[in-house]
Amino acid sequence: MQTTTLGATGLNVSRVAYGTWQLGGEWGSFDEDAAKRAIRHARELGVNFFDTAQAYGFGVSERLLGEALREDLARDRDSVVIATKGGIRPLPTAGVTRDASPAFLREGVEQSLRALGVETIDLYQVHWPDPRVPAAETAAALQEMADEGKLRHIGVSNYDVGQMEEFAAVRPVETLQPPYHLFRRGIEHGILPYAREHGIGVLAYSPLASGLLTGRFDENTRFEESDWRGRATAFTGEALRRNVAVVRRLAEFAEARGHSVSQLAIAWVLARVDVALVGARSSRNIEASAAAAGISLSEEELAEIERIAADGVEVEGASPEGVA
Repeated sequence: MQTTTLGATGLNVSRVAYGTWQLGGEWGSFDEDAAKRAIRHARELGVNFFDTAQAYGFGVSERLLGEALREDLARDRDSVVIATKGGIRPLPTAGVTRDASPAFLREGVEQSLRALGVETIDLYQVHWPDPRVPAAETAAALQEMADEGKLRHIGVSNYDVGQMEEFAAVRPVETLQPPYHLFRRGIEHGILPYAREHGIGVLAYSPLASGLLTGRFDENTRFEESDWRGRATAFTGEALRRNVAVVRRLAEFAEARGHSVSQLAIAWVLARVDVALVGARSSRNIEASAAAAGISLSEEELAEIERIAADGVEVEGASPEGVA
């Protein structure tokens, strides 16, 4: 497994990181034991970087990750880098809202520490910018918890350049977690150049377009009621039809080179950012994704991938994939 230094954090992390949104209950049903085995298998493959969030089932995903990594954490805490996110508050009846206030972030950090079963979070990220809370208050609160030893490094997720600049006026933004894949490329204009200029490590989520770039879906795919993708514009109508056609052509291109389309999509992301976050609920899936870190795409191959992808429909709107 290839590793990299994540921006100015100094953390040495695997270039493929294990993301755990799929373990929070919003992607349909799954086998918890199989998911834990997949996490442990990721460790066997050399993955040392795991990303979760308080909002992924509000403790469910963090608990499963902590349980799966318990032996590693007890034996050699520094061998595992755990990132989590906070700043999303559940509403009393249904739904969620952004809350990056100092009080809620502190409460969230304490809950995350308990769910994960650790004393310190290696990387804590603000899940979404909160327009109701000044960035200075959010940054100062997180710095205070870093000074207390609860957090080692601090980053943001889904922030634009202006929001990162506001945050950085109080304390540096060490990492950024944006959505990025072949059908969602908005960060290439402004955000990625800013991150490179300021030494901000970039860990891209959704490199497989939430499953669209796996080749498992066709024009008639339907999802469980609990799966958010059934309500996303990227998985319905003309956008789905055109992008499925692009994925089929990418799959042919990948197969001719001995790769799966998923591996090709991850390798494409890794040609541009530090780390690709991939989710998996089975050992087989994480094994295939981890192997993508070893794929080096030539300039000619990258150009051909661009040409094929140009026929697709760009995903826009709310992250992850155009949720209505």
